[in-house]
Amino acid sequence: MTDETPRTPKITQAMIAAYDEYTHLTLDRRGFMAKLTALAGSATAAAAIAPLIGASKASAQIVDPQDERVTTMWAQFPAAGAEMKAYVAKPADAAGPLPGVLVIHENRGLNAHIQDVARRLALEGFVAVAPDFLSIDGGTPPDEDKAREMIGALDSAKTVESAVAARQWSASDAGTSGKVGAVGFCWGGGLVNSLAVADPELGAGVAYYGRQPDAADVAKIKAPMLLHYAGLDERINAGIDAYKAALEAAGVEHEIVVHEGVNHAFNNDTSAARYDKAAADSAWETTVAFLKEHLGGG
Repeated sequence: MTDETPRTPKITQAMIAAYDEYTHLTLDRRGFMAKLTALAGSATAAAAIAPLIGASKASAQIVDPQDERVTTMWAQFPAAGAEMKAYVAKPADAAGPLPGVLVIHENRGLNAHIQDVARRLALEGFVAVAPDFLSIDGGTPPDEDKAREMIGALDSAKTVESAVAARQWSASDAGTSGKVGAVGFCWGGGLVNSLAVADPELGAGVAYYGRQPDAADVAKIKAPMLLHYAGLDERINAGIDAYKAALEAAGVEHEIVVHEGVNHAFNNDTSAARYDKAAADSAWETTVAFLKEHLGGG
């Protein structure tokens, strides 16, 4: 009698590195699958492993979209000469203005996971505004590969301008207290860093494994910064030392947390292979406390 229990495929760091190269550098899925097949030993094994490394749309959401504790809506506002769409979430029992937080998506666009993160922040006492930076091109598509292509084609200066406009709209028209911070993940973490450089009115910035700004621009940052990094994320971590030195030289209030032994995107609970609950929970606790300290809220 044989054991028919399905076994979870073994996922190595080399496989995760290949996925990171594909999603952030080459955008070549065929090349990624060929490399994964070589690493896994067969096309069948590669086909089983790929969904575990990537994000699963079927993963459970932490805060249900119909949760009665949260009020959500879609909003539109002008940004960089176009109309930007944003998902807005706030506590249903809010008695007055609350601090605001921009939630800036990964290079997959404004998907269900980022909307869920916005609802999580609403339960922490914030007005969370999650802009869709692909609004200018019709919005985030269902196909993640297409979304990544569209993100890669965005004009960097216009994107930062749109982020500043989103912060301004959140401060004046989203029912906030006027104090608005930003939290971003992956591509969005890099955009939080760029927004901090461009917008002296940003109340606080939290960047999860985001690309660092040019060291020469760091002195423009006025917001306190919390920077989360993954210990195994060599590509992004190569820029930590220069950023840290520039922040210290400019006297910018900052905290850098390197979560050892975890991968890029460790906070994304839709990715079975890269998500790390302990690191994600620790980072979230630190993030919420940081935002409350600098934006207000109880």
